[in-house]
Amino acid sequence: MRRRPTGAFRRSRGRVSARFTASQAVILRNLVSQVAELMGGAADPGAAVPGTAAPAAGQGPAPRAEPEASLEEMAAMLGAAGPTTPPDDPVLARLLPDGYRDDPEAAGEFRRYTEQGLRSGKVAAAQTVLDTLPAKGGQVRLGPEDAQAWLRAINDVRLAIGTLLGITEDYEDELAQASWADPRSAYLEVYHWLGYVQDSLVRALSR
Repeated sequence: MRRRPTGAFRRSRGRVSARFTASQAVILRNLVSQVAELMGGAADPGAAVPGTAAPAAGQGPAPRAEPEASLEEMAAMLGAAGPTTPPDDPVLARLLPDGYRDDPEAAGEFRRYTEQGLRSGKVAAAQTVLDTLPAKGGQVRLGPEDAQAWLRAINDVRLAIGTLLGITEDYEDELAQASWADPRSAYLEVYHWLGYVQDSLVRALSR
């Protein structure tokens, strides 16, 4: 019986699965962790919304009061007052692109209300990979939602590496020509491997 390559997903009984070696798990976990950190890390689920307090036990809901904050302050409390300009960091700019390329004003407003949610979504996708991929390698079994999170997380990592290395559509030619002395060769290999994992997951989900 031919053994399935490590990192290759296949579909079975409504789920997709793959086996990763210890070194593959270390690389993938490290990379998705770096993307999550770049996005600002995970939010504290126990943190209270600024300007609010939970009622004491037995008191029931607090009485309604007129809002003392301005619309801008309330938007900030709800996480809706984000930046209006693209990040200076090229990797961040690639991961958090403008919504309207030909309309800076519309792009700024769109970014203001969506960037924080986009960052949180990328952190959540990275966390899903960390939660489902054993630190020492092994079998991974994913349901539909987790599989989609894996696709998003892997895509974010490839976008980040591609931006750092200036990878173009001809990267396979660069990979074939790169020598071991080229510092980019290891990253090109990882970029290529991540594409293989991503493609196998897409194929498994489509079956």
